[in-house]
Amino acid sequence: MRRILGGLMVLMFIGACSSDNNGGSGISDDVDSNPEPDTGGTFERGAMLANWADNIIIPAYTDFSTKLTELSSEYDTFKSDSNAGNLAALRASWVAAYKAWQHVVMFEVGPAETVGLRLNINAYPTDTEVIESNAGNGTYDLKLPSNRVAKGFPALDYLINGIGETDEDITAKLSSDTGKASYIPYIEAIISDMQSLTEEVVSEWQQGYRDTFVKNDGASATASVDRFVNAYIFYYEKFLRAGKMGIPLGVFTGTALPGNLEAYYAEDLAKTLFLEGLNASQDFFNGKHFGSDAKGESLASYLDALNSLKQGEDLNEIINEQFEVARQSVTALNTFREEIENNASPNDMFEAYDEVQRLVPLFKVDMVSAMSISISYVDADGD
Repeated sequence: MRRILGGLMVLMFIGACSSDNNGGSGISDDVDSNPEPDTGGTFERGAMLANWADNIIIPAYTDFSTKLTELSSEYDTFKSDSNAGNLAALRASWVAAYKAWQHVVMFEVGPAETVGLRLNINAYPTDTEVIESNAGNGTYDLKLPSNRVAKGFPALDYLINGIGETDEDITAKLSSDTGKASYIPYIEAIISDMQSLTEEVVSEWQQGYRDTFVKNDGASATASVDRFVNAYIFYYEKFLRAGKMGIPLGVFTGTALPGNLEAYYAEDLAKTLFLEGLNASQDFFNGKHFGSDAKGESLASYLDALNSLKQGEDLNEIINEQFEVARQSVTALNTFREEIENNASPNDMFEAYDEVQRLVPLFKVDMVSAMSISISYVDADGD
């Protein structure tokens, strides 16, 4: 089967960015506390934490859970009548859930960190050999770390988009006696696993962790703001910038790896998911309420309260302007798969990547310096 080597490379990349002591987020509590930043008494971290929890994190998780319920419903319809129309509906609900995932994947602290949500929901590239073995044998434990590359969104991508050359081939395989005995129950198990993990995270946020998170409003390596800012930057740098663009493009190896694209079998979806993630990242930076144009206290307003400047210019505005430049550069590209596979040297995508990369030092140096927050995860790619 394809892309086993690529899968190992990405797993090694993820492992290099993670720590066994913190549930896989790469964020360690084992650092010295930071001094309280000089806000002049004009900014309350607790208000920002409350906005994050009540207006962004919990609503986004709730929406994601709803999208998974809709995915499960479309699967039930397809299971009872495996035709091309129902396959299209199943795919549409999978895409909708995948987009919703881009709005919660950065929140890998607390409950999500405990269950390892990110690696259990979206470890890619998927391992098709493990999927085929699991489905064929009918005996597997999706809770095992070894099965992370054979479940979640990427495994569904293979099962509903990649097991045949055409839609007719895929429908025929899934509706055959063999498919009904192997693929169909495996799809059901994957969706159930995703729902169970997500429901656990949502429940924890709603039933106590929200208050714990908001009350921990100090300024130290173990305080909510410091930990969450680390998680946010870690996601942007390692999973959005590198995972979705840099690794498939070959930035770190010198060799393009199109098979390492997110949603590889859907062919045209990787760029869409990247832009969804970029939008979610900017919305979070600006404290934009999920599903609304309203805004609350945020990293952007925090920088404004600190009167943070870079070479005489407002740092908040510089960051938002760079988000726009990065978005425009990526939007102008063809699909990521076309850019990588159809160009001996995909210069346009490299240039777009550079614009995405320019946000990293703005976050990782300028923003955290202004807020007196230390970066506590290990940078393994030397950039």
